[in-house]
Amino acid sequence: MLPYQLSTQCGLCFDERFELFNFPLSQEVLKAVVTVPAYFNDSQRQATKDAGVIAGLQVLRLINEPSAAAIAYGLDKSSQLLRRQMLVHATNRRPGEGIRGGVGQERNVLIFDLGGGTFDVSVLTIEDGIYEVKSTAGNTHFGGEDFDNKMVEHFILEFQRKHKKNIQPNKRAVRRLRTACERAKRTLSSSAQASIEIDSLFEGIDFYTSLTRARFEELCGALFRQIQDPITKALRDADFDKSKIHEVVLVGGSTRIPKIQKILQDMFSGRELNKSINPDEAVAHGAAVLATMFSGDKSYELQDLLLLDVVPLSLGVETVGGRMTNIIDRNTTIPARKERTYTTLSDNQQAIVIKVFEGECK
Repeated sequence: MLPYQLSTQCGLCFDERFELFNFPLSQEVLKAVVTVPAYFNDSQRQATKDAGVIAGLQVLRLINEPSAAAIAYGLDKSSQLLRRQMLVHATNRRPGEGIRGGVGQERNVLIFDLGGGTFDVSVLTIEDGIYEVKSTAGNTHFGGEDFDNKMVEHFILEFQRKHKKNIQPNKRAVRRLRTACERAKRTLSSSAQASIEIDSLFEGIDFYTSLTRARFEELCGALFRQIQDPITKALRDADFDKSKIHEVVLVGGSTRIPKIQKILQDMFSGRELNKSINPDEAVAHGAAVLATMFSGDKSYELQDLLLLDVVPLSLGVETVGGRMTNIIDRNTTIPARKERTYTTLSDNQQAIVIKVFEGECK
């Protein structure tokens, strides 16, 4: 799908959501902060902004999803600290003494964001309302849908084995099976076994089966193995050892899968994972906070909030031999400005063509 086609489709999705919640788009242009996967490149980000314009939005800013989740986490920690201070103050208060604002200690946080279609890992340092992203890594082609696909493939083969019929060409049957698989996947997050019951799935044949959590983990073994590399890369780029991470924060509905939580705990020496924020709402919460700031809200909780994000992919130019030479390296804090001096390939050259590239390929 080309970027403009993606923009059009996303714009239609925006429109559907606004109709669902009865937003009066026809009366005025809504301002919005829109989140994107941290590993999106410039074309994908621009397509997302274009989608907002198609939907009638004025996009104030794009923010990386793990960064938005980090803001939600930081404010949650601040509110917990304030409640503890108020409790201690109420117990030990002296006459005339007020409540002092807590000075947040520096915390190194790893945001693990596994959504439906993308996977991001960001390492941040949070202190006194300053959210400094140290590094980010991820995969824009990996997410919860991949686990659904494995289940769908498994049950298509099971149906064919039991009934000697292939449902794959029938889009409606596959769609119904996928919906049942998504439901079963959610059930397996809290139960050891899930049932799938679909009446008249194909040519009047009912399909009743079940899947255990152990079998699900076996089917998705290759997917689970993709989780560790981006974490290792993000830690290496941030120059952090795993022992320096104070909290591992789970974001995205797919982080409810027990096997994923087990892998993370094993990577971080059995440490308890942070589940204090709703994984489905954390990104939206953080984006709403930034939107409130950009709207001019001067509340105490937000006045000192500062987000320092990074560029996820290196930017450079093509030099001799078709080689990309980096000018701004990935994980450089933005905004950034760099200068490089180059010479022409031949003497008395009258013109040059500058090709700008984004990514890590040479």
